[in-house]
Parts: sequence; C-alpha cells; structure tokens
Amino acid sequence: MTIALWIINVILALVFLGAGGMHAFQSQEKLVASGMGWAADCSPALIKTIGWLEILGAIGLIVPMATDIAPILTPLAAIGLAVVMSGAVVTHARRKESVTTEAILVVLAIASAVIGFIAI
Repeated sequence: MTIALWIINVILALVFLGAGGMHAFQSQEKLVASGMGWAADCSPALIKTIGWLEILGAIGLIVPMATDIAPILTPLAAIGLAVVMSGAVVTHARRKESVTTEAILVVLAIASAVIGFIAI
C-alpha cells in the first residue's frame, strides 16, 4: 500500500510542481498566450495564489511522509489539491473546454488521500 502511495504522490508532486511553478512565476499574458485561456478570466493575484497552492500541495505530498514528521499532512495535502483541481474542472467546464486532465488529477489526489489515511 505504501509503494502505491509513493508512486501516486511522486507523480502528483511532479505535475503540481510544474504547473504551480508556471502559474506562480509566469505573467498572466504569457499564460494566456501559451493556450491557458482561463487565465484571461482571472486576476493575476488569483493565478499566483493557485500556483503557490499547487507548489505547497506538491511539497505536502512528499515531505511529511519522507521525514515522518506529521505524516497526517500528506493525505491532507492530497485533499487540498483535489479541491484546487475540482475548481479547475468547474472553470474549464464553464468555458466549454476539455476537463479530462483535471478530472484525472482529482481522482489521483483523492486516491492519494484515501491510501494515505489507510497507511498512517
């Protein structure tokens, strides 16, 4: 069970570090130009906040479990990421865009949370 949790969490952490870094450190104009149309509908502060939430969530998936310090934070981080990605699903659905990637990440984050709660 722990191996499955590590595999899911490493994949999620890499995805969210990449996406979060892009949201946190690129300008709104650059994001829109790269095909992220949703960014045009959001304030730059909201985009940066989403980016930092994704980065912190990615860290929360790995560090507590790796250090064995407050491992309860790992499934809580997964729940937080599932909430963030649920918002992404709603946003993309309202814009009539594909929600496949976001929905997959929601399911993986929920799976991580469930396995994490069982593992501790």
